[in-house]
Amino acid sequence: MSRLIPASERILRARNQIQKARNLPVPEEAGWRDFSYVAQVKDIIQQGRDLIKFIPYSPSASAEMKDEVRQLFLELDQAEKEILHR
Repeated sequence: MSRLIPASERILRARNQIQKARNLPVPEEAGWRDFSYVAQVKDIIQQGRDLIKFIPYSPSASAEMKDEVRQLFLELDQAEKEILHR
């Protein structure tokens, strides 16, 4: 059976996914037009979303945590746009 990851740890891991996507080396030739690079960035960002997507529906999540998750969703979207359209 898999281990349950607390919501605070999930939020931290999602933030790490943003940093991981930003640190991904940009290909010299095509940049954001390289399909492999775009797929890698989108996959990393999606992993971040998947980590936190059910936190707002948890009855144990506080209002502050739910607000933080909403803000993190916006940060994930913004990071994807910034990374792919530099």
